[in-house]
Amino acid sequence: MEGAKPCSTHLSTTKLDHSSPLLENPSEYRSLVGALQYLTWTRPDLSFAVNLVCQFMHSPRISHLQAVKRILRYLKGSLDLGLWFSKSSQAPSIQAFSDADWAKCYLDRRSTCGYCVFFGNSLISWSAKKQPIVAHSSTEAEYRSLANTVAEITWICKLLADISYSLPHSPKIWCDNLSAISLAKNPVFHARTKHVEIDYHYIREKVLANQVSVQFICTQDQVADICTKSLS
Repeated sequence: MEGAKPCSTHLSTTKLDHSSPLLENPSEYRSLVGALQYLTWTRPDLSFAVNLVCQFMHSPRISHLQAVKRILRYLKGSLDLGLWFSKSSQAPSIQAFSDADWAKCYLDRRSTCGYCVFFGNSLISWSAKKQPIVAHSSTEAEYRSLANTVAEITWICKLLADISYSLPHSPKIWCDNLSAISLAKNPVFHARTKHVEIDYHYIREKVLANQVSVQFICTQDQVADICTKSLS
């Protein structure tokens, strides 16, 4: 890959070809993907792409290896990117961005959920993960993503409490789905949302206790898109 041409995005806009021949030696693929997983610790922009290629570790194909090599080409052209931790002039608080890409996996129609958590202006936690079940609607997918985000924020808040740091105000979560936000704030539980009852009660408990605040953000300003969608 030393002579490879850098590219500006980590994934092609076309769908992966899952009918291409299987790799004769899948160990190379698994080794490369394992190394990429390590890189996601400091390169959140790789989260979605690496999450995608990780799904084919059991039986990788030639097209999957080509996708991995494209990620490497993207890395070659973006070596100057990384995390930046800056000092804040005010007491830093927590804000998070939560997102889900509803049923975009055309193999099993499961949704990819993701979040980005900031402490002040610094990104400290992020995730890109395929949901274990098929969501019935975009609201359900977004709401389950909210539940994951709230769980992560709760853990971070407990960690800060252990070191005697008090947040200036309750954490904010930015979501671009109005229905999911309404569900989080509405004390009336609707029968048609019973399949998300566990997540419902968990988020509602945190909202009512003023431990988190769920706010709307426009899709074009949704930072967590880097964890749920390909870069364009």
